[in-house]
Amino acid sequence: MSAGTSAHVFGRHEPASHVLIHVSDPHFLAGGAQLGGRYDVEENFARTLRAIRAVHPHPSAIVITGDLADLGEPDAYRRLRAAVEPVARELGAPVAWVAGNHDERPALRQGLLDLEPTEDPVTGVWDLDGLRLIALDSSVPGWHHGDIDHDQLSWLAEQLADPAPHGTVLALHHPPIPSHLPLFDVLELRHQDELADVIRGTDVRGILAGHLHYSSHGTFAGVPVSVASATCYTMNVARPPADVNGMDAAQAFHLVHVYPDTITHTVVPVTDAATGDYFSEEWLERMASLTPEGRLEAFSRKPGR
Repeated sequence: MSAGTSAHVFGRHEPASHVLIHVSDPHFLAGGAQLGGRYDVEENFARTLRAIRAVHPHPSAIVITGDLADLGEPDAYRRLRAAVEPVARELGAPVAWVAGNHDERPALRQGLLDLEPTEDPVTGVWDLDGLRLIALDSSVPGWHHGDIDHDQLSWLAEQLADPAPHGTVLALHHPPIPSHLPLFDVLELRHQDELADVIRGTDVRGILAGHLHYSSHGTFAGVPVSVASATCYTMNVARPPADVNGMDAAQAFHLVHVYPDTITHTVVPVTDAATGDYFSEEWLERMASLTPEGRLEAFSRKPGR
């Protein structure tokens, strides 16, 4: 189906008020080098961008939740920016760059944000037609585990003091939910209780994260958390937890639809698999021409019943 089909309303929900593209863990390297000598991260990301252009003509924002570069090299950020910005301009969508544990704040700030190359946290606030998007920086300079320091927590509390018309979505790299893989426990987000105290009771409706290299969902301080899979490589979670390693397959991003009463997160696989052609724009137009009862008769009734 094309992105334009969202105008059709066949069920109880009106079209989403906002649509976010949630991407994570590109892990770019200087000179276009392969990650670990085996993962072509730039080609995988190029395929991801082609899929992003196909799923929605004008998303509210593109959110990339960290590990933008693998080694924090300035050229890696230049290459990533050159790949993303033309697509963002074409779609008319701002880009929220989120820092991850593999990133280096000075190079990220200079290469992607045109800011002074300091160790200051990379944070941001966007007003997306009434939906507030806040990017936090859970990276810890010199380390791979995550944390949100006291100053950043205070800043977040100030931002959340006044609710936004459509609520707030937070984006950070380290997800504040457990992983069933023991190796990630070492690199989890620290001081989660303090972060929960700031978020609980506010207008935060969802938390977007990355870091795990596989899709996962949970709740934190009563707020849904959605972890997007990586674009570079993913963890083969079909193996026993102690034996999970990376694979060059199952790359994906999330298509986030914001409704008045809920937010949905659709895993979009980046794949060239053969696809059927039963549903189409013409099929939807044909359904739209029928009455609600006619649509049920044409599509819901089982043959012979």
